[in-house]
Amino acid sequence: MSEHRRKPPQPQGGGRASARRAAPQRPGRGAPAGRDVPTASHSGPYEQPAGSRAGARRASQRGAGAAQRGAGGRGRGAANGARGTGRPDKRLINYPRSDRDGWKRFVPSWKLVSGTALGFFAVIIAGAGIGIAMVSTPDPNKAAKAQNNVFYWADGSQMVATGGSMNRQIVPISSIPRSMRDAVIAAENESFETDKGVDPMGVGRAVWNMATGGSTQGGSTITQQYVKNTYLDSDQTLKRKVTELFIAIRLGVSEPKDTVLAGYLNTAYYGRDAYGIQAAARAYFGKDSQDLNPAECAFLASVLKGPNLYNPDGGIGPVATPELNEDRARKRWAWVLDREVEVGRMDKAERAKYKDSDFPARVDSEQARGMTGQIGYLVDTAKAYVMKTKGVTVEQMALGGYRIKTTFQKPKVDALAKAVEDTRNGFIDEKKRPDTDTFVQFGAASVDVKTGALVALYGGPGWDQKYFSNNANTSGVPVGSTWKPYVLAAAMQHGTQNSNGQGISADSKYQANDLTVINNREGKPLRDAKGQPFKQKNESPTAYGYVTLNEAMEKSINVPFAQLIFDVGHTKVRELAKSTGILEESINPNPDASSALGTSTPSAIRMADSYATFAASGTHHEPYSVIEVEKDGEKLSGFEPPKAQRAMDNAVADNITKVLENVVQNGTGKKAKKLGRPAAGKTGTTDENKSAWFVGYTPELSTSVALFRTDPNSQDRKLQSMNGVGGIPSIHGGDIPAEIWTEYMSEALKDTPESDFPEPDDVGVTADSAGAPSPTPSAPASPSPSPSTTPPVSPTPSPTPSKGKKPSCPPWKLYCDPDDPTGGTTNGGTNTGTNSGIIAGTQGGSSGSPSPSGSGRPGRPGGTTGGTTGTVPD
Repeated sequence: MSEHRRKPPQPQGGGRASARRAAPQRPGRGAPAGRDVPTASHSGPYEQPAGSRAGARRASQRGAGAAQRGAGGRGRGAANGARGTGRPDKRLINYPRSDRDGWKRFVPSWKLVSGTALGFFAVIIAGAGIGIAMVSTPDPNKAAKAQNNVFYWADGSQMVATGGSMNRQIVPISSIPRSMRDAVIAAENESFETDKGVDPMGVGRAVWNMATGGSTQGGSTITQQYVKNTYLDSDQTLKRKVTELFIAIRLGVSEPKDTVLAGYLNTAYYGRDAYGIQAAARAYFGKDSQDLNPAECAFLASVLKGPNLYNPDGGIGPVATPELNEDRARKRWAWVLDREVEVGRMDKAERAKYKDSDFPARVDSEQARGMTGQIGYLVDTAKAYVMKTKGVTVEQMALGGYRIKTTFQKPKVDALAKAVEDTRNGFIDEKKRPDTDTFVQFGAASVDVKTGALVALYGGPGWDQKYFSNNANTSGVPVGSTWKPYVLAAAMQHGTQNSNGQGISADSKYQANDLTVINNREGKPLRDAKGQPFKQKNESPTAYGYVTLNEAMEKSINVPFAQLIFDVGHTKVRELAKSTGILEESINPNPDASSALGTSTPSAIRMADSYATFAASGTHHEPYSVIEVEKDGEKLSGFEPPKAQRAMDNAVADNITKVLENVVQNGTGKKAKKLGRPAAGKTGTTDENKSAWFVGYTPELSTSVALFRTDPNSQDRKLQSMNGVGGIPSIHGGDIPAEIWTEYMSEALKDTPESDFPEPDDVGVTADSAGAPSPTPSAPASPSPSPSTTPPVSPTPSPTPSKGKKPSCPPWKLYCDPDDPTGGTTNGGTNTGTNSGIIAGTQGGSSGSPSPSGSGRPGRPGGTTGGTTGTVPD
């Protein structure tokens, strides 16, 4: 072996191990900094290895450095040594960890994690145990009892007390048919007989939603539902949910399943003010619970899903109509029966006995029998307002205890009902004309102009007559030409394409001839289903030529408004209608011509309230039906009259009123003229006379009347034509609805001093539609005027050109040619003469420059609308 690879001589006393032991050790606490202090060692004193001066030097340097770092015995190294392997940590919880360096000090050990988890669960279990021990099990005999809800007229006198008559009637499990138990378990909680009373996933979901501010969720098991039924009058809070959970767990381990099931069925709400299975059996089928058959049991199990939506009588809200509820109830009834077969609680042979035609028939509602005349509809309207305002559920309302003072005035309600019944008796004879007069329905509402308070409504024949739909608040009945004022108001407020952004006046002229092609906003013709230019149909083939919008409203001519809505913009019309209280969901969303002619379907309540905005000079008040509510002797907040909102300029609203006054005085609403005091209104009729409206107002009161025809017992409740009703070939808004309106308003306002509408300020500019003739200069006086069978009462003045100059063009006249010596007159084929008897359907020629005329006797137009408009004038 070469010399340079020879190992250095090892120190005496043990070779390498001895050399390591002999290395310089860390100085003690008292060692002065910077000095080499030999330390004692069990291996003996330090010895420099022979033959290795460099190694000795390095060892000496290491020893000196160690002494410097450890000066005083309290250096960082010493401290680290103490926390590390030098000595154990005496803290109870070793965190941050003393036996780790850097970021690892903050990584908890498995002992710490498992200990913390076990401690947490121990606290939870202990808390749950204490909670379960402290709560008591519910007793159906002590559960909340249904009370009366008392409703009052606006003057404070009592209208009616409802509810309370069908209180809970507790029956033992032996009085509940096996088929009822099977149906409920199959539909609500298949694992009921084996679970411990709670659904952990459902509970976790409910707790998380409420803890994070989400929607509240009830328990999904029958046990949890039973517990929930005892807390209907409590707040939807996390505390309540935890309490319910403890009770459900206790019930699940301590009570027999039959006891829990009987408790649930004896406290559940079934609709018709019935709490408990016995009350429900009596309310729906007029029998005791023990006598229910499987089909009836499946029905009651279906209703438990939510009586407001599954009771075929109907419920509260636009999606809870009788027809929708009936459809839902039938589908769920069939599903419950199928579900019983699926989970083994009914055999297939038994299920096969029940066809769709076997859906159980119900007895008349005891509640309905007590709600005679209009009372049921008034109560229904007021209840819906209270529930919406305070977030009260149907079940909570059914428990009662509310004292509700309404806005309804009994004299006006009686007057409206009398007006409807008098007109019905005078026009309709179901025995004489069963094919036409059957299923004719009336709906009406009356609103205080200054406040928006509902003072009267007519909802139908009455709950006691098995008619549960509230026709005053119905949807799906198109309003026809009563929509045209919104189109004109939007044009006055926002202007048109032809007005350079300025609002237009009702003196603006539009083409009114029958079958006129309607152009879109780009000036291109609309297309029909065959791709051909769409031609708007009028009620009458009269060649009106160009007429003012005032005259178009007076005679309810379709063509001008079908074009105007495109010139204004559908969105602006919709927004204006919404600002007056029309609900967005009832407005036709399509940008078509028929939107201007009334294919939207607001309720009678909303139409009366909306027209009240015109009467109040553009100020809108949201309709309301409740003045004051007490619960358990304490007044509830939130029932102050809604604050007024500005819907449009007062000049716009007042000018609409002036136009609608003309409709009453000279146009389609002339029957309302018999009121004998200032009044404004508009008639409306839809395609095939499926509905007819009159909406009108005075400075004090706004009232709408709707007439339509539908079978209330049909599933689809489609509108049927009213042609021939009352022996009249074609029913229009100016007929029966106007008669009802006039009779009611005469009685309702008999003690109210007469007042006038505000005199409207000038609004907008005259902006004619494309192609309208320009004003013609006045001609020299003729020694003998042109003969005219019936001269216009109010001839339209023609502007006179400047003397010696060409006719000048007003700045707003977009289609005027100053180089045209005639002033730009382009009368597109109109005839001379005047209109006479136009509304009655006869024609005496059309004026070359039509203007509102009082000549002739306005009567009722005839005919129907073609094309795709869906509406006809009135």
